[in-house]
Amino acid sequence: MTETVISSATKTVVIGFDRPFTVIGERINPTGRKRLAAEMADGDYARVESDTIAQVAAGAHMLDVNAGVPLADEPQILHDCIKLVQSLTDAPLSIDSSIVAALERGLEAYVGKPLVNSVTGEEERLESVLPLVAKHGAAVVAISNDETGISEDPDERFNVARKIVERAADYGIPPADVVVDPLVMPIGAIGEAGRTSFRIIRRLREELKVNTTCGASNISFGLPARPALNAAFLTMAMASGMTSAITNPLESEIMTAIRAGDVMMGVDRNCRSWIALNSSAGAAGDSIAQARARRREGRRRRG
Repeated sequence: MTETVISSATKTVVIGFDRPFTVIGERINPTGRKRLAAEMADGDYARVESDTIAQVAAGAHMLDVNAGVPLADEPQILHDCIKLVQSLTDAPLSIDSSIVAALERGLEAYVGKPLVNSVTGEEERLESVLPLVAKHGAAVVAISNDETGISEDPDERFNVARKIVERAADYGIPPADVVVDPLVMPIGAIGEAGRTSFRIIRRLREELKVNTTCGASNISFGLPARPALNAAFLTMAMASGMTSAITNPLESEIMTAIRAGDVMMGVDRNCRSWIALNSSAGAAGDSIAQARARRREGRRRRG
C-alpha cells in the first residue's frame, strides 16, 4: 500500500492507508490571526513557540508552518520559523506557502524530508514548484484546482489531481510522494460539499492510490459548533480513505474523533492507543481479561 514518508532529523512519520491517521497541526498560520500576524511581522515568535509546544503535546504528528503575513518578508519569516520550530520539536513539518521564493527559503532551512504545501494544476505553478520539490527530495501536497478555478464537479477535481501526479512523475517524484488535497468546500454554502469530498477521496485511493489530506476546518466555515462538524467530517473522510488532515489538535473533540476513527478502521492495533489514552493500563487489562473470561465461561456452559 502507498506510504508517504516525511521526516525531521530524528523522527519519521509515515502517512499510509494502513497507518493511523496523520494529524498535521494547523496553528502556526497567521491567516485570520491578526495578533500572530503582527507579532511575526515584528520578529516576535513567542506565540509560534507556544503553538509548537502545545500542538505536539496535544498529539499532532506533524506541524504545518505558514508565514503568509501581508506586506512582510515572507521568505525570511518562513526561513526563521522553520529553524525555530525544528529547534523545539522533532515532529516533521509541512512547509506552507503560495510564494515559490518562500518555499525555497523554507526548504533551505529544513533538516529532513518535509512536505511542501503546495502545488496546483496551473502550468506556471507546476513548472516552478515541482522542480523545487524534486531538488530537495521532498513530498508535496497537490491541490485539485487549475487555471479554471475550483470545479464543483468531483470528476474534474479528480482529473486535476491525476494531472499533477503524472506531471510530478516527469520530475522523478513518485506517486507516494504526492499527497492530494481534494479541496474541501464549506458545507454551509454548498450542501453537497461533504459527499463530493468523500467521492473524490475514494477515487483518489482506489484509482490513483495516493494519500490524501485537507484543510479540515474548511467544511464548517461560517457555521456554529465548528469542532463538532469538523470531527464528524474527519471520521467520515477517514472511512472514505483519507489518510491525513491539517487540523487543530488543541480541539479535544477533533482528536477524540480521530483516535476513535483509528479504532474503527482497525489501524489502532488491539485498541492499544485508545486504551492507553482513556484508562489506566491496569484497569484496561483487567476489563479485557474479565471479558475474555466471561466468553470462555459462556462457551463452557453452552458446551
